[in-house]
Amino acid sequence: MGYKNLEELIAVIAKLRAPDGCQWDREQTHSSLRPNMIEEAYEAVDAIDDNDMTHLKEELGDVLLQVVLHAQIAEEEGAFTIEDVAQGIKDKLIHRHPHVFGNVKVNSTKDILDNWEKLKQEEKKHRKSAMDGISKAQSALMSAQKISKKAVKTGFEWDCEQSLYDCINSEFEEFKEAKKEGCKAHMEEELGDILFAVVNLARWNKIDAEQALLKSNKKFMTRFRKMEELAVKPLNEYSFEEFDALWKQAKKSV
Repeated sequence: MGYKNLEELIAVIAKLRAPDGCQWDREQTHSSLRPNMIEEAYEAVDAIDDNDMTHLKEELGDVLLQVVLHAQIAEEEGAFTIEDVAQGIKDKLIHRHPHVFGNVKVNSTKDILDNWEKLKQEEKKHRKSAMDGISKAQSALMSAQKISKKAVKTGFEWDCEQSLYDCINSEFEEFKEAKKEGCKAHMEEELGDILFAVVNLARWNKIDAEQALLKSNKKFMTRFRKMEELAVKPLNEYSFEEFDALWKQAKKSV
């Protein structure tokens, strides 16, 4: 199996970045392309969620474009090349799969994940805290779940699920107290604690909090659009009671 198109893509990006190439492409930097990397990744995820293979193929191409473009900029700076990127991930995958490329025996997926974490820790010996290695760019919700998982690996875990419910209820009470004080900063702090506690509840039940919220967002938008379709007058003219009835009608439809 050849990789002619991949090689040609790399050549195309190099041409776009050349002195006689595209002015816009030549002006780009790692920093200027940062939003594009995030946006393209999310659009690929949207295609996965929609199970749209045509769209996914297109979006994976856009993600690949970002990878090749960043590698080209790095090569021009003398930092690394696309070949270095490929070798780095290839070597990492081989090292972290000794049950495939070595003689390690495993009996379950848990064994595989335990080995992965052990090997990862050996590779990251420079990390001193369990909290090291958490991306600063990912969403707060994703960060919260990663922080929670890392803390649990040290043994810092709830004794039972009920303790989590008690904690969430306690955080709600603390928010109410902060609201009585009228201190916005304290309210923000306590609201953050509520959200973090709920993320722990998701992690405890092996639910991805980010995906759960994304699905709820999608569900709300679908129902809101249905509500707009069902409305017999402008929404801003509806009373709370009328809104409530319209929302319940929309829920039955979608």
